[in-house]
Amino acid sequence: MGKKVKKEVEPPPKDVFDPLLIESKEVATVVLMLDSPEEEILAKACDAIYKYASKERPVTPVFAVIKKSCGDENKVTLLGLGAVQRLYKLISHENPVVRRNAIMIFGIMASNQDVKKLLRELNVTSSLLSRLVPEEDVVIHEFATLCLAHMAVEYTTKAQIFEQGGLEPLISLLGSPDPDVTKNSVECIYLLVQDFQSRAAVCELNVIPPLLDLLKSEYPVIQLLALKTLEVISKDRETRIILGENQGLDHLLTILETEEFSDLHVEALAVLGNCLEDADTMQLIQQTGGLKKLLSFVGVSTVPDIQKNAAKAIARAACDSENRKILNEENVESCLINLLEIDDDGVKVAASQAISAMCENVASKRAFGLQGIPQLVQLLSSDDEEVKEAAVMALANLTTASQSNASAVAEAEGIKPLVETLNAERHGAIANAATVLTNMAMQEPLRLSIQSHGVMSVLTEPLRSTSSQVQSRAALTVAAFGCDADARSELRNAGGLEPLVELLHSKDREVRRNACWAVMVCASDELTAVELCRLGAIDILEEINQSTARRNNFSEAALERLLDNNLSQKYSQMGYLSSSNVITDGFYDYGKIKPGVKLPSLEELSMQELTDRRAIIFVSTKTQEDVLAIEEKPRRVSYELATLSPLTSRRSSREISSVRKWKGKKEEEKLKEVAEILSEVQDEINLEDAQWQPPPDYMLMNYINDASKTILPLTTTREQVVALAQFVADKMGGAIERDELHNFSWELHISEIEFELKSNVVPIGKVKKGTFCHRALLFKVIADRLGIGCSLVRGEYNRAWNEVKLVDDSPQGVTGLLLPPQEYIVDLMFVPGFLMKQGSAEADQYKYI
Repeated sequence: MGKKVKKEVEPPPKDVFDPLLIESKEVATVVLMLDSPEEEILAKACDAIYKYASKERPVTPVFAVIKKSCGDENKVTLLGLGAVQRLYKLISHENPVVRRNAIMIFGIMASNQDVKKLLRELNVTSSLLSRLVPEEDVVIHEFATLCLAHMAVEYTTKAQIFEQGGLEPLISLLGSPDPDVTKNSVECIYLLVQDFQSRAAVCELNVIPPLLDLLKSEYPVIQLLALKTLEVISKDRETRIILGENQGLDHLLTILETEEFSDLHVEALAVLGNCLEDADTMQLIQQTGGLKKLLSFVGVSTVPDIQKNAAKAIARAACDSENRKILNEENVESCLINLLEIDDDGVKVAASQAISAMCENVASKRAFGLQGIPQLVQLLSSDDEEVKEAAVMALANLTTASQSNASAVAEAEGIKPLVETLNAERHGAIANAATVLTNMAMQEPLRLSIQSHGVMSVLTEPLRSTSSQVQSRAALTVAAFGCDADARSELRNAGGLEPLVELLHSKDREVRRNACWAVMVCASDELTAVELCRLGAIDILEEINQSTARRNNFSEAALERLLDNNLSQKYSQMGYLSSSNVITDGFYDYGKIKPGVKLPSLEELSMQELTDRRAIIFVSTKTQEDVLAIEEKPRRVSYELATLSPLTSRRSSREISSVRKWKGKKEEEKLKEVAEILSEVQDEINLEDAQWQPPPDYMLMNYINDASKTILPLTTTREQVVALAQFVADKMGGAIERDELHNFSWELHISEIEFELKSNVVPIGKVKKGTFCHRALLFKVIADRLGIGCSLVRGEYNRAWNEVKLVDDSPQGVTGLLLPPQEYIVDLMFVPGFLMKQGSAEADQYKYI
């Protein structure tokens, strides 16, 4: 009997799973699904994540329901769950849907800063750029370019895209029929060309034609981005040339003439402004009538941004001389002057800056002088510091090398606001105000008018400025006004000399140069020169002159001028007075001092007690006319009143008595008469305010009086020199035998005078036995009064001598031959009046042996 066999059912394959419908409310679960090998799951997961990242509620109930969050929180959540790394693997997936969805997510998420940072680290730009090929889906183009546009904000990403050749595919997409692709591509290019490498590269890739085509787009945002890109790349001259060759200027003018494109006018004007920088382009625009249209457009526009950008464009174009000429031919001056009247500070600033640039053209400078200066002067009173700075800069350029414009500023009542601008907040405003005032000071009436507003007092603060530009201009202004005695006095009283001297230490070459110039000018009078010396100006100038790098022509001239108006310091320090250094009242020979040692004043020295130091010989006299007046009218005591009254304000009666001992019997009688008159007018003299003066040296006055009577009538300078030498020697102890020089006890005689006066300060007329230094000084003092040119030179060991220049007689038998003057040393000791030719053996013996 047969056996029945039971048939078994085969189990399903182990690797096959029944379809399963999953519904998840957790984003983390969906992110994990990005690791699935199934393309359908990957596509749906990417789709859900895209909607989550873009804050849209998913509409696919079959797959997942994910709650929507607010703001960037969804992107941050996805970043934290590792979605970016998983998606990065999917943007190169073989499945186009998966690839598209993954790139769409990157396009959305790249707006987040943290996501951008991670994408940069993953070098996602290379993968994205590889997807910008024509055969890819347009959606991929859209979101890949969107992601690149988000990332191109960072400099490092710009460099990555450039190095990876991203410009070419982006430029090719400018012609895409999809507006989103076009918009993202042009935005990315706009960001890339901020870097100079990309700016140069896009021209070679022929970006201009597609950008000009975008100006015709129906989408304003695309037009705007195209104009912004053109504005950036047109900063390069090569681009401007290509733009002109492709009729780009016509496109731009068309936009300006079209009212419905008013929202693009500012950007179009900016591109045109760049194009105007080239003289060739400027000529082309002028020839086609475009420049006239442009200026007309600016004139009728009421949009401040347009007016401001137009003025800026003119300013940039005016940097070229040919452009300035063309702009002047188109009467750009009227346009700019009208812009000064616009009630917008930005427009006023831009117009003022354009005027400054146009001032390089002489015709324009003349035109602005006739019309624009009053408006600019009014702007000096603006509350806006930037407006004030721009206006005064324009005035500085207008008044440079233009006396008529400088006068026009004064006529527009600009002096007061200019002086007030020296206290402005911005350094540029202060510096340019100083420049305008300096330019105006070239005309004496204007200089005096400015001085009446106290300009020197106001300049003390700019001199203390921390800005080298302000310091330089302020010092130059001081130099311009310091030629007036009242101005120097004002600066001195306002404490302006101290900061001026400090500027001599400046490391800035121009500041140091102008400070030296100012010191040179201010040292024109004795009071200011003495104060400058007290502040250490001489030491600083000597240090400067010793340096080949810091020395300048003004530093040398300043030191010379400073010493020329402080002859006591000059002679003590340099040991030389030239024939032009005329010794006047108050001069004293302190002896030789080392550089850096400050010379005490004669007043300070006269107040000191007697010491064992060398005698200080001083000069105190009035002019010859005063002496003659005293002799002819004994009752007239104007000289004594002028010299003795200050003395009595600072000296005791004992000291006055000592002074009287200096005089002979005749002088004592005069002093007695003077004292009587002084007692009668005591109430009328303010002794407290009297300035100290050295006591009068009547003996020296007699010397000068006698010498003038006996020497001036002589017909030749040679005779006068010889006679004066003999006169001086006679008053100082007569001729001395060379072998007996050591027995000539002049030191004892000087010591006796010092003991008698109880002071080291000795009037030269009191010295009856003088050696080389005393005789040479007396010779110089009298020669200066008589108009005989001579120098005074200090030697070693109390030696000193005088040098004179004399013209020798023509050789016998030769007439009409004018010989050059020869320099001689005058003998005052051994053979008084003997003239020794400079450089001869006898002259050297006189000086050194």
